[in-house]
Amino acid sequence: MTDGETLELLFHLFTLSPFYSLTHLQIHSFTKMLTHSHRYIITGGPGSGKSSLLSALIKQNYHGFEEISRIIIREQHEIGGDKVPWQNLAAFADLCYERMSVQLNNCKCNCTCFYDRGLPDIIAYVRRGGLEVPEKYFEKVKSYNKTVFLAPAWEEIFVNDSERPESFEDAVEINRFLKATYSELGFNVVELPKVSIKKRVSFIESIVRM
Repeated sequence: MTDGETLELLFHLFTLSPFYSLTHLQIHSFTKMLTHSHRYIITGGPGSGKSSLLSALIKQNYHGFEEISRIIIREQHEIGGDKVPWQNLAAFADLCYERMSVQLNNCKCNCTCFYDRGLPDIIAYVRRGGLEVPEKYFEKVKSYNKTVFLAPAWEEIFVNDSERPESFEDAVEINRFLKATYSELGFNVVELPKVSIKKRVSFIESIVRM
């Protein structure tokens, strides 16, 4: 049996099995065989610990990419612009799409790369804002590994600031939109445990190293 035939057989077995009977590790292992993608998204509502986790992964010699939306908000504050999600969501989303599309291609090696938010995040935020999602936002969503890590809303560590003024209640709602959007787009959403950063790193490594 060739590799292609093996994959085809596995695919049929996989799709005939109910998802709830498979573990996140099993789903990830199969999808990685099909995609060989090394681009992983870490998503979640504001104040969920994504940035701290990304910094820890970078210290472990992984490639990591900062959250584009925070960079844009910072820049808009500096110039007095209105392209921020609570003033001009459509313009903000479009700018995020442009910058994140460029960022996506900055992971040029075969090593594992982690992104603090991915392009599907834009879709979730636009939907939450009640706006129509431009078709182009869907064009590159398949450019990541199908396993996405979701940092859940966690009140004990939640802190907001000028770049993320949302309340904890907002964070919970954003988390819900993110999870629904990624699931709808066919991603295997793996929720991160509410543990220390070190343990979260170990949890992620146990999956990506398979």
